[in-house]
Amino acid sequence: MDTQIITAAKPLMAQARPRKPAPFLPMSRAEMDALGWDACDIVLVTGDAYVDHPSFGMAIIGRLLEAQGFRVGIISQPDWHSAEPFKALGKPKVFFGVTGGNMDSMVNRYTADRRIRSDDAYTAGGEGGKRPDRCTVVYAQRCREAFKDVPIVLGGIEASLRRIAHYDYWSDKVRRSVLADAKADLLLYGNAERAVVEVAQRLAAGEAPRALDDIRGVALFRRVPEDYSELHADDLDSADEGATRQKGLTVIRLPALEQVEQDKEAYARASRVLHRESNPGNARPLVQRHGDRDLWLNPPPIPLTSEEMDAVYDLPYARAPHPSYGEAKIPAWDMIKFSVTIMRGCFGGCTFCSITEHEGRIIQNRSEGSILREIEKIRDKTPGFTGVISDIGGPTANMYRMACKDPKVEAACRRPSCVFPEICPNLNTSHDDLIRLYRKVRETKGIKKVMVASGVRYDLAVESPEYIKELVTHHVGGYLKIAPEHTERGPLDKMMKPGIGAYDKFKRMFDEAAERAGKKYYLIPYFIAAHPGTTDEDMMNLALWLKKNRYRADQVQTFLPSPMATATAMYHTGVNPLRGVRHGGSDKVEAIKGMRQRRLHKAFLRYHDPDNWPVLREALIEMGRRDLIGSQPHQLVPAHQPPGTGKAAGTRRPVRPGGKTQKFTTKGLRVMK
Repeated sequence: MDTQIITAAKPLMAQARPRKPAPFLPMSRAEMDALGWDACDIVLVTGDAYVDHPSFGMAIIGRLLEAQGFRVGIISQPDWHSAEPFKALGKPKVFFGVTGGNMDSMVNRYTADRRIRSDDAYTAGGEGGKRPDRCTVVYAQRCREAFKDVPIVLGGIEASLRRIAHYDYWSDKVRRSVLADAKADLLLYGNAERAVVEVAQRLAAGEAPRALDDIRGVALFRRVPEDYSELHADDLDSADEGATRQKGLTVIRLPALEQVEQDKEAYARASRVLHRESNPGNARPLVQRHGDRDLWLNPPPIPLTSEEMDAVYDLPYARAPHPSYGEAKIPAWDMIKFSVTIMRGCFGGCTFCSITEHEGRIIQNRSEGSILREIEKIRDKTPGFTGVISDIGGPTANMYRMACKDPKVEAACRRPSCVFPEICPNLNTSHDDLIRLYRKVRETKGIKKVMVASGVRYDLAVESPEYIKELVTHHVGGYLKIAPEHTERGPLDKMMKPGIGAYDKFKRMFDEAAERAGKKYYLIPYFIAAHPGTTDEDMMNLALWLKKNRYRADQVQTFLPSPMATATAMYHTGVNPLRGVRHGGSDKVEAIKGMRQRRLHKAFLRYHDPDNWPVLREALIEMGRRDLIGSQPHQLVPAHQPPGTGKAAGTRRPVRPGGKTQKFTTKGLRVMK
């Protein structure tokens, strides 16, 4: 396979062999019997409750494989303490597909303070504890115990973000690739529709898993072929980082597992190179030594065309939870059942976010026709629909049909972001297609209101006053969530986010549009505490900005180092992988690791909470900022703890004289006090 150029992909549905779709993919032998099946070809094991809807990964993959003629069963949230539940549907003829679900299981189960969560939005009844830690590994091991000779294929975001040696926040150590821990045969990373179809077809045709080493988006253990030359990114005394371009078949050797375990600069180098080799137009395969084996990663999948995206979303989903759950509520389903995904991917490149690592930075769009058909299905088939589409968007609200102006430039580009440090001049930022889509959706019979709840990329929105007008006039319901993340240049540069001036410009345009429309709407800004590169002074200045603008955050987010994110590499290593990494030449980053400092940064975001006043007073004194302690409007916390405040029962928080203060939560609930 020539990985030096992007190659034409086989159309996703080229070999589709439609069979009569099952009402739901079976979860029991009784359902298989009702369908006349003696066995499943493929069994998908998932950490989520089974909701047959295109917002849930196992439903997309299951229905897509069904359209290829395979008999697909689902094992959802099995009891992992033995192999018996993994035998429930019998021995699959082709393979087991294992996914942790729509979220990494550790992110799902634990908070940023490493406290276990009591609930799970992807479980019937919202009940916590229905999946094990690192459930992809546990499920794969149980599948192997159940049927030793059945190939096991990993997929989903947990596998995707743990495909190489990675820092694990919850164990505070570098772990090897999940493929090694799970003892699986293959790992499919990213949006895996194209790869899983080819894997299924070739395994069914009798090929061995180890022979599927030419499929994009596949990771497996293999030797480097003799006709490949290696570029050594594992040489940390070299500034080259394996970036040299040369003719012929090449593979980039990342620092080995043992290197990244012992040398934090080696870990940062591996992160930098992996992110640089993420464009399917120019990415080369990567190899990383794990003990006595080489882990091989093929280049990323070629993005789906609009026609292929339409085919995926037009599959015969039941658009409901499996009947076995009865009347139990599944919070994630309740949240999305009236929403519509119009695109995938994000070219923002925010370092704390994993969207780019999983979905890629090339936007994959659905057609207007496909989107309108789904809205009609919601209107006609989803119980409880009142005419309000709760969200229309994707990873971001307003990147629909945005792309590089020149496909050749796009295929050659290695920038981690199309909008940082400024918007690339080659990026088409027109919102015209999105505006036209909004208008067509509003005109659909039976649709009363269409909300935009996905995050609006405000630095793009300000390029289109017409979009902001359209958004405010028709698609905001009292408040709009927005994510400046910080006010200070230091942390914003490490996040790859625009300066607060872009937010201020958007707010002015938003307020003006609301006033012209005769609406009283508010922006709800989100901020992150304790992100790498943030100083105590940065958090103090953010708190002062919040007070000046009369914002009070009831709930705030502390930076959570998710697997494989660039900011996670900063947190673990204290090195900035956005710049060159080599021994003696790396850019250092301050990482906020101690719980005391993490809590202080969080306290600055809730400067108004009396529970936080003692720690803030102490910190301000240590910082030489006693001038911010007192009762004056410009001061941050009072000099003395008023009686009845703090942890005392029945606390009433004091209101600053002379005006109302806007109070907001990260859940979007806004109250005036």
